[in-house]
Amino acid sequence: MALAQASELGKTDSLMMAKSFLIWTFTLAVCLLVVGFPLVVLMATVGCLLSIVLQSVMPVSAVLLVAGGLIFANVFAVVVGAAVLTSKGIHPQDVKWLSWLHGETEQKEKTVYASCPLTCELEM
Repeated sequence: MALAQASELGKTDSLMMAKSFLIWTFTLAVCLLVVGFPLVVLMATVGCLLSIVLQSVMPVSAVLLVAGGLIFANVFAVVVGAAVLTSKGIHPQDVKWLSWLHGETEQKEKTVYASCPLTCELEM
């Protein structure tokens, strides 16, 4: 009985780590696309300039090489970041600014309209 419970616990732990890794991968990819848009624009600019420079050295595959390198660098950064966060034991549920990821909404203040000081206290 103890052996069955121990193996079930190991499966749960590895499943939890895989789930955490996949959630971190998704979150970092979304953050790279949304928040890191200026970084993406900078990488595209550098990539265009690099492909123009490499075009004179190897005319057939310069654009393919640069585009593949940039895509590989982005995917590698996201996967390594997710692996580091998962290996350190930081779960997405523990991070405060990821409340949107697991369905929790932040409490916001009640909306006060511009006409409210004039009409809110009127009783009919």
